[in-house]
Amino acid sequence: MITRVGWDELPPGLRASVEARTGKVLGAETVGTGLNCAVALTLTTTRNGTLFLKGVHKSDTAGLEGLRNEEIVNQTVAGIGPMIRHTFDVDGWYCLAFVYIQGRHADLGPGSADLHSVRSTVNRMRSLSGNSLWLARSGARIPRLSERLRDYLSAGDVAFLQGETLLHTDTNPHNIMVSTPGGEVYVIDWAMPALGPAWVDAACTAVRLMECGHEPASALEWLAPFPHWRQASPKAVEAFVNATCRQWSATVGEKDAEPSNNRFRALLEFPHEPPTISGPRNRA
Repeated sequence: MITRVGWDELPPGLRASVEARTGKVLGAETVGTGLNCAVALTLTTTRNGTLFLKGVHKSDTAGLEGLRNEEIVNQTVAGIGPMIRHTFDVDGWYCLAFVYIQGRHADLGPGSADLHSVRSTVNRMRSLSGNSLWLARSGARIPRLSERLRDYLSAGDVAFLQGETLLHTDTNPHNIMVSTPGGEVYVIDWAMPALGPAWVDAACTAVRLMECGHEPASALEWLAPFPHWRQASPKAVEAFVNATCRQWSATVGEKDAEPSNNRFRALLEFPHEPPTISGPRNRA
């Protein structure tokens, strides 16, 4: 777990820069969840109300890359992820101030009332295009999923994971917020985006359901209504599952990876729709 830096511990120049944009900071509360950012603060301000300030020291290469990714895709994920109000690059720190979502993390357990709303939001994510004008204007290069998994894919499987959908790739419960009041579902922390097939985020969320106590059959039942998942190529799903399992085994070892790998392998049991064959029809 990364050590959090409090508001009063930040350089005076950075704090002054924040207050010049937001108004005086009346209160700052450290957010305990999350793994990658040294700064994670809920700020109460006189001009902008409540904001979420997230940041890293610029010497943290991986953390900085994650924040840059979030900034790059922010306009593309509008309405699904919280919008950025301000960006700060001061005194060796890089920080983003997001619109604050008052709410809680989603409950992905069996019987949760959140499951339907989470499915609705994840379904909307299939329309996020990596070819958006904002991504093109920014000069960003979001990696392809096949590139991220290239060390674990056979040469023949690379083509199966091509796609132009902007993927989140980490829809764990801490990255899914349910607003209160209202119950709207938001997906936060777009630090690891990738371009790939539209069904990937839905499939990964079903695996998260299994982590939260669902039997595989229950998770696949939750996943079944997604049209892009039903129409996914079985060979593409197999390529994704096998590469993900190889990656996790290489990261933590075969024994420790087995529970997670078994959850991913459950995706292979889903009966996908056969491809539609177009062509001339016989006439009577």
